[in-house]
Formats: sequence, structure tokens, C-alpha cells
Amino acid sequence: MQGGGPARELKAERRLVFQEQREGVQHDRSWKDQGNEQAGFLESGKNSSRKGVRTKSSEKAASDDHSVPVARDEVREGCPPLGLETLKITDFQLHASTSKRYGLGAHRGRLNIQAGINENDFYDGAWCAGRNDLHQWIEVDARRLTKFTGVITQGRNSLWLSDWVTSYKVMVSNDSHTWVTVKNGSGDMIFEGNSEKEIPVLNELPVPMVARYIRINPRSWFDNGSICMRMEILGCPLPDPNNYYHRRNEMTTTDNLDFKHHNYKEMRQLMKVVNEMCPNITRIYNIGKSHQGLKLYAVEISDHPGEHEVGEPEFHYMAGAHGNEVLGRELMLLLLQFLCQEYLAGNPRIVHLVEETRIHILPSLNPDGYEKAYEGGSELGGWSLGRWTHDGIDINNNFPDLNTLLWEAEDRQNLPRKVPNHYIAIPEWFLSENATVAVETRAVIAWMEKIPFVLGGNLQGGELVVAYPYDMVRSLWKTQEHSPTPDDHVFRWLAYSYASTHRLMTDARRRVCHTEDFQKEDGTVNGASWHTVAGSLNDFSYLHTNCFELSIYVGCDKYPHESELPEEWENNRESLIVFMEQVHRGIKGMVRDAHGKGIPNAIISVEGVNHDIRTASDGDYWRLLNPGEYVVTAKAEGFTSSTKNCMVGYDMGATRCDFTLSKTNLARIREIMEKFGKQPVSLPARRLKLRGRKRRQRGGRANT
Repeated sequence: MQGGGPARELKAERRLVFQEQREGVQHDRSWKDQGNEQAGFLESGKNSSRKGVRTKSSEKAASDDHSVPVARDEVREGCPPLGLETLKITDFQLHASTSKRYGLGAHRGRLNIQAGINENDFYDGAWCAGRNDLHQWIEVDARRLTKFTGVITQGRNSLWLSDWVTSYKVMVSNDSHTWVTVKNGSGDMIFEGNSEKEIPVLNELPVPMVARYIRINPRSWFDNGSICMRMEILGCPLPDPNNYYHRRNEMTTTDNLDFKHHNYKEMRQLMKVVNEMCPNITRIYNIGKSHQGLKLYAVEISDHPGEHEVGEPEFHYMAGAHGNEVLGRELMLLLLQFLCQEYLAGNPRIVHLVEETRIHILPSLNPDGYEKAYEGGSELGGWSLGRWTHDGIDINNNFPDLNTLLWEAEDRQNLPRKVPNHYIAIPEWFLSENATVAVETRAVIAWMEKIPFVLGGNLQGGELVVAYPYDMVRSLWKTQEHSPTPDDHVFRWLAYSYASTHRLMTDARRRVCHTEDFQKEDGTVNGASWHTVAGSLNDFSYLHTNCFELSIYVGCDKYPHESELPEEWENNRESLIVFMEQVHRGIKGMVRDAHGKGIPNAIISVEGVNHDIRTASDGDYWRLLNPGEYVVTAKAEGFTSSTKNCMVGYDMGATRCDFTLSKTNLARIREIMEKFGKQPVSLPARRLKLRGRKRRQRGGRANT
């Protein structure tokens, strides 16, 4: 459906229908309440990210007459992390007795922190004491009275060294001078630590301790290693009547959404609730199944769900390619609720977005991996539990490497070009059943080939940056190299549109997540200049389809505690909407023949940009471009090409740039001859026939 009088009237009529629906919506009911009413499967205790793992310390406490054991339900509903992993606890709140060097200082003693490639002086993978003795400690200043309930520890993140603490004491203080050691009966309690360096170990305090400071004192460590640890503290800040220690940047949300972690069944139910609240603008479908047979559900949001409207661009978000990067998945579920809610409320910005865009949201691309991570919980899964598919494949770099095919063709300049600069075919070996390709990867490829996506974002975790292609270096001997696409300026703008509207990505004062400082490019990075990846989703999407795809890393903590979800939603909400709106930048239009019929698969070329796109099955196209004047050519097999000047302005909304192509003379001749049941004759073949006939005639005369 194109813009115009009848279309506008229909959209206005549909808005009246939705206005009537809005009057019947009870806004005081939460999403969770509605989901519970429809399916009574939401079990008590599921709201917590920690699963109530029975740890060694709680077992010890339970066997001691003088201790107060922590019940399983209390563990589930216990205090959240203070925020060492999420960086809510600043470097200034972490102190240690000694450190080996700056890169192994107390500020590096954060749960799941990753070391740099070189494990150098600045970015190493833990706090490591300067000496190996019983007088070493690391402490956290909560800056307000806090009810401490537990400690989670890891060893040092290192490719080469094995360092971890095997037991420790816990002490608390109100002034950092007088310390009280946590007791186990009459004696100091010794908590059992780690047995290797990556798996987190939770120890609950036998009774909660109220104080401002908490200190960890290692008592033993791995025989061949050093005192090194990463940690997270569990605690509930107590009410502060003076508001003295209240965080200056503490964020709350007014959106009435379901802020919790959803397992597969709960995710499906939430989608149903959204669909039933907004039936006229949503549709649930699946793009395939996971290795374990879980359906890969997507939700379409559009004023005509289920159909491609001519002239309306298609956009997608997907998340959860790495099953343990959970924040992206929950942001997608929150976005679904928000779009439905705001559409019903008549928010003009959201109404316009939904009516002018066909939006697809795929929250969980790797549900098998997510279920593994969900069982571990937000603090106990480590850095990689659930990252891969059930059969051990990393979906993010499981796509065909089309970069090499393109670059090899460009390097062979003297030979006839067999590889185009777009729509590069997937190699035969990749399509074979024996290829190491995840079923989830094949499902995404089929989805992207079926729907003419213009722009897409895949949400990931563990960092705070937007990465744009290429993700693969062009030089064979390098692992990092700036590798721009022909559309580099467009990709830079798209990345910046998300990063600049995020609450933290472009904040020069914020601490780096692990080792990389992305502030020099305002929270964005060229993927290959960060680390090279062959067969990435972003590169494949750019070279095989029309879609411009970017990777959006939404947080340092891959799997934040659900108490963090409201703030993470506020951090990302505006960015998620702004990025979707960018699908309306550049030029769009129709490529038709002389009879007004759309020409599918026509090539749209922009002068000076060595990357083309193609029209969809109805002949409509969208070409993302930054503001400026462009010389654009449309061409199709059997038609003469047409060239126009198209101006892209700064205002939101793509510039209309239509083309009408006439058939070539040869195409007309073929069409006429096919109409009368004759095949067009090749001219060189016809000449040869005539020459042969003349020779035979001459030979006949000579014989007479």
C-alpha cells in the first residue's frame, strides 16, 4: 500500500478503532498480572536470577548448632549484587592491602572481568596481592549502611596463569578501622573458595551483617599460584534518612512493564499477552527451530501484520545469538510491551513508527543456550555458560565468509568479474548437510532471504559499544585492522545514532567495561579494528542481502540481576526507538516498467558507492544514505537503465526517487516472437545459415 488519500483515510480509520480499544484497557494492571491470569505457570521464586544453589557455606552453617542457616526461599529472594560487575561500584570504592601492579589492582577485582590480549599492566584479569601471606585483603566501601548477605568469587582470568583463592574469611566494619569477622559458632568462619579460575562460587553469610564496609581476607590459595580473585558482593542498601549516600545517577522508570527474567515458557506467554492486547498490530510467528526443537519465535509489529506493504521498509531486531547474553533478550521483550502500550495510548511518535514501518523482533535466537544460562542464574553462570548452541556452535560467526570471495574478485582486476558487489551467492559447500552450520543459523539466513529487510540490529552483551562492518580484516596477517565498507559513512551514522542517545555509551567519564576504551569514536567501533571475525552476521547481511546490520553491545554485564532491568531499560529505550527510525533515512521508491508494473530484482546503484541494492518482489526499494545529492541509476535485465539526481535532506523521512524503465529493442523482439510462438533467432547463426544455403546453390549450378 502506497502513501496517498485512500491509504491515509484507512490509517485514520484504524486509529479510531484503536482509540475505542484504548478506552477498554485497564492501565493499572501490570503485564505480570495479565500473564498470570492467562496461564498460572509463573512459579514463585522464579523472579530471582539466582537459583538458590545450595553452597558449601550454607551446608556448613546448617550443620552448626550456633549458626542461623539461610533457607532456600530466602536465597532466591535474597539481596541483589552491589554492582561490581555492572560498574555501579566505582573504582574509588575498591581498596586492597597490596597489589602486584596497577593492572592487578583492586579495581580489577570484579566478577567476570576479562583480561586484555597481552594481560598487560593496565588491563589484567583480577586483583592480585603483592605478597602471598595471610595479611592480604580486598574491601568494598558500599558508602551507606548495607545488609550484606553473600560473596561470590572467581579466580584470575588468564590464558597462561592459574591463580585463585581456595578459602577466605569475611569481615565487616562501619569505619574501616574496627573490623568484625563473620563467625561460625564461637570461631571465625572459613569460607570455601574456588577450585578453578572461571566458575563462580557463591557463599552466603550464616546471618546477614549490617555495615558500610566488607573485606575479604584470603586464607589459602592454589599451590602453584598467587592470591588473585574477582568477586561480587550481595547486599541490600538500608534506608538512608539523610539521603547522604544516595547514588547521584540512580535511575528509576515510570514505564509499567514486566521487569523480570523470562524463561522460554514465560517468554512465549508474554508474547501472547502482547498479541492479545494489540491484536491488530502484532503477529507471532517462528522462523524455525533450535537444535533441541524449541521454536525461534518472532513478533511482527505493523498496522498490517502478515503482509509486506509496498513502499514500507522492513526492520528487525534480534537478540540472544549467544544464549548467556541475556540483557538483549529482556530489552526486546520490554520493547514489545512498550510499543503495544504506547500505541494504545496514542503516542504520536510510536503510532507513526508502527504505521510507517514493518518491525520484526526476534528476542531469542539461541533458546537452548539461554536455558543453560538461566539455570546458572545471573551471577553464577560465569562468562560463557550458555554462549554456544546445544551442538557447540557460535552463531555470531557461523555465516558464510563472503568477504573473501568479494576481495579476491576485486584483487583480480584484469579478469572478468564473476562476483558482484552485492547479493553474493552462498558457496555450495556451506549449503551441504555436512557443513558445520547450526540449524539456528540456517533459519536466520532463510528469514533474511525471505523478507526484504533494510536495517537491522543484533543485540549482544559484555561490552557497551555499537560495532559496524566489516567485522573481518582484509589483510591476512592482521588480527585488527580498520576495514570499512563502501557505505562506511552511513554505518558510522547508524552506529552513532544508537550510541549518542544511550545514557552511558558516549559518557567520557564512565569506566571501560574490560579492556577497550571506545570513547575516541563516541561509543562506536569498526568491527575489524576491534577484533577480526570471519563469517559474521553483519558482513553476511551486507554482502548477501539489502540489509545494513550492526551489532549493539548493550551492557558490561551479560546477565544482569533483574533488579537492574529497569535502569537498563532506561539506558537503552530511547536508543532502541531512534535506531528503528533510521530505516527512514536515504531514498526509497518504485522501479516500474512502461505499463506501471513493478520490476523485481532491479539493481539500484549510487555513483561513487561500490555497493548496490535490489528491488523487492513488488519493485519497491529503500537505499540508506546520509544527507547529500546523489546520482542514482536503476537497471534491470531486458530494460534500458535510467539515471536520476536524488537529494537526501536532513529531515527524517526518505526521499522519493521513482524510476520507469523501457524494454530494450532485443527484449521487445523476443517478446513479440514469443507471443507468436516463435523463438528469437540469433543473428550470427542466421548469417551462417544463409552462407551455407548460398554455397549449396553455387554447387548445384556447377554440377549442371
